[in-house]
Amino acid sequence: MNAMLPGRKVRHQNGSPTPQTVWALREINFKVNRGEVVGIIGRNGAGKSTLLKILSRITEPTTGRVELCGRVGSLLEVGTGFHPELTGRENVFLNGSILGMARREIEKKFAEIVAFAEVEEFMNTPVKRYSSGMYMRLAFAVAAHLETEILLVDEVLAVGAARFQKTCLDKMRAVSREGRPVFFVSHNMPAVSRLCERAILLDQGRVNADGPAHQVVGMYLRSDLGTTAAREWRDLSAAPGNDVVRLMAVRVRNDQELVTDVIDIRQPVLVEMEYEVLKPGLVLVPSFRLFNEEDIFVFATFDSDSEWLGKPRPVGRFLSRAQIPGNFLAEGSLIVAAAITTNEPLVVHFHETDAVAFNVVDSLEGNSARGDYAGHMPGVVRPLLPWRTRKVSSEIG
Repeated sequence: MNAMLPGRKVRHQNGSPTPQTVWALREINFKVNRGEVVGIIGRNGAGKSTLLKILSRITEPTTGRVELCGRVGSLLEVGTGFHPELTGRENVFLNGSILGMARREIEKKFAEIVAFAEVEEFMNTPVKRYSSGMYMRLAFAVAAHLETEILLVDEVLAVGAARFQKTCLDKMRAVSREGRPVFFVSHNMPAVSRLCERAILLDQGRVNADGPAHQVVGMYLRSDLGTTAAREWRDLSAAPGNDVVRLMAVRVRNDQELVTDVIDIRQPVLVEMEYEVLKPGLVLVPSFRLFNEEDIFVFATFDSDSEWLGKPRPVGRFLSRAQIPGNFLAEGSLIVAAAITTNEPLVVHFHETDAVAFNVVDSLEGNSARGDYAGHMPGVVRPLLPWRTRKVSSEIG
């Protein structure tokens, strides 16, 4: 399967415009079986959304073909297929009709859709008056509950509340258990790892990797295609932040201060952010938040250096670093979010989610918290706690 983007004009040195061909997808070839949940990942512009548009028959491939066995339900952006002047109730029946469903089929699922979306009192209101959250909840509910054989979901969960995101993920799991394949495009690597058994990594329109989700996600996080152990923003005007402070870099270092994405569980890990203070006189609070590969919040840490705690900062470049002790984090992938805020009133100057990532590796050498145990150890942390064992009696019974 191949897909070409519309030709665009580029200028050569002589100033004459000539058309340039840009391939959104090249030589894409894969098969998805019933009940599979497949994550489609890759950097912006890799071809993920184009692939879903082809699968949903919105866009035709330039060359090649797609074979789909069953009706396709797609949610490529918030409210896809909704008519703003129609009510929520009318849009549910409109979407079902577009999918080729009979009215009695839609009526059978209507109560479930309304309950899932939590918009019962607004079903007779035109959807143009819905908030973005209400819009998205109803759109997802329609796509997930109507009897489609294939479900396509783009990065729409990003606009929902955390509780509803979890509800959506649970629903997609249920859809797959019913034997219906799900395609899930997301930049949320923990959600992909948790939801999908398989992932396809796209890069410049081609399949870079196709395999078990945790392996492909790990490859993405460790490569220059996605989040790595170091990110830098060299252009101050384009860096995250505002006229008060701008984020210039976030890095992960080992105990030798080398930038790395692989940390031995027994060794400390250093997480640092470099930032440019542009406006003096404000008390700034740098912080890091860590999430594991299942999107579970592990912990947050705030700058507590006594030299700057509660003190306004002058204009200039700063480097703030937090040290996480060895034998504290659990084995697995950790994703770091970096932020700087001011308090009273609370103002978030930047909050860079998925800023960097690293992997904690626990060996079987017996001197970590796992001891001699070689099996799976659950939990978001794995501290090495002091134990003492002594014999208290030689009697039996």
